[in-house]
Amino acid sequence: MLFQVGGQGSRPTFFEMAAAEQLPASLRGALTYSIGVLALRRPFLHKLLDFEDESFALLMLLLESHTLRTTDASFSESLYGLRRRPANFTLQNHSTSSSAAGLRRRQRLLSVLFLVVFPYFKSKLHSIYNRERQANLQATLWGHEDEGAFEHDYSTSDSAPSVNATITKRLQRIVGFCYPWLHATTEGLQFAYQLLYLLDATGYYSLPLHVLGIHVCRATGQELMDTSSRISKMRSRERERLRGPQWLKTLQGALLSCTYTVLDYAQTGLIAAVFFFKMMEWWYQSAEERMSAPTVYPPPPPPPPPKVAKEGIPLPPDRTICPLCSQKRVNPSVVTVSGFVFCYACIFKYVTQSKRCPITLMPATVDQIRRLFHDV
Repeated sequence: MLFQVGGQGSRPTFFEMAAAEQLPASLRGALTYSIGVLALRRPFLHKLLDFEDESFALLMLLLESHTLRTTDASFSESLYGLRRRPANFTLQNHSTSSSAAGLRRRQRLLSVLFLVVFPYFKSKLHSIYNRERQANLQATLWGHEDEGAFEHDYSTSDSAPSVNATITKRLQRIVGFCYPWLHATTEGLQFAYQLLYLLDATGYYSLPLHVLGIHVCRATGQELMDTSSRISKMRSRERERLRGPQWLKTLQGALLSCTYTVLDYAQTGLIAAVFFFKMMEWWYQSAEERMSAPTVYPPPPPPPPPKVAKEGIPLPPDRTICPLCSQKRVNPSVVTVSGFVFCYACIFKYVTQSKRCPITLMPATVDQIRRLFHDV
């Protein structure tokens, strides 16, 4: 994952930053789809889907807090070998130790706020806005459902709608009106910062980074070594702070070891699990498509041409001659029961009188005569 270590310069490219920004959304979509598939056999997993925003926010809170505490980077940035540095940290002191150039506690807390809390509230506002928009659309087509319900309630009871329901409805309307402007503002600012970053006009990729005064830089090999040693020292101090009897210390140490193992492999394990699941899904889906694909058979051969009856009119040697009048065909028409072509006037008169084809003597009606616009 750390393929950018030792790259050209410490400033990440636009594509690195864009990939790191889009990774949480892609990860959420993959996890939601995976849990939805597993919930078909394990119904209790539907609880996670019912609280999708809260579940993903809790997961990202754990991952972002751990990675910011240990590597001074967000979850996605650490996968791409990026680190967060204060804005006053320039290329001249890039060779200093990571502890001297690390983030302050306030910057880590605010980073978690911008990475987890704000996206969570934005997702909830988006859900409320979608429900309000659907309700407005339904009201435009079918009218408000609440009007009839309220009239029925007033006619049967003197109680008015509850205060909580009224406040909730007003808040939903406020969100439905304000959210498009808020979303357009945030997306416009994001686009402006990305464009300026792409043109090398600013060192901040987004507005939250500018507010926090943080630059994103590539990690060097020395920084990775310093990070590993710092994590080891932090864990050693945490083990030394354990208090209580020996059995309690042993139990706490085992829990800490399990926690450290899960956190160490949470990043790569989560990405690898989703990738493996999607690969297996593609594999089985391709196999099912091959098994369920309809078999294509060759078209059946055409039926043999109808035979000329012994008592029928013989066919002329020239195919452009009408068998009835022995003249060049005029307004050629075909009898669908046999496929032979005649003059329209000749065949119409014959079929009207005889109710059959003059050559094969097969029963025919006037409705089975079709005009041809190109004589064959």
